[in-house]
Amino acid sequence: MAYDDSNIFAKILRGEIPCKKVYEDDFALAFHDIRPLAPVHVLVIPKGPYVSLDDMSMQAPPAFVGGFFKAVAETARVLNVVESGYRILANIGTDAHQEVMHFHVHLFAGRSLGGMLKKVD
Repeated sequence: MAYDDSNIFAKILRGEIPCKKVYEDDFALAFHDIRPLAPVHVLVIPKGPYVSLDDMSMQAPPAFVGGFFKAVAETARVLNVVESGYRILANIGTDAHQEVMHFHVHLFAGRSLGGMLKKVD
């Protein structure tokens, strides 16, 4: 799938749409989700035109990929949720219900998040 630079996260990266920023560095921008699903719900997006983790891992230099995931960890530190715990989730592709075709990681925290998925029999 080709990257569409008119997606909402591309517009946020360009400053065309405001966000409530939590953290930013050369690799990523982290900001509060406008429809939070937990007391802490932050999105971390790479500063590059990547549709998915697969796309980013194939197209970006290894230092960028590592820098992005370091930014995810730094975001958790900034939010002060490392000790209590947090969950990261990335929806990639149709079956995972990816809504914005710009790779992003959700960071959830602020309460017990329960089990991951229901067991499939």
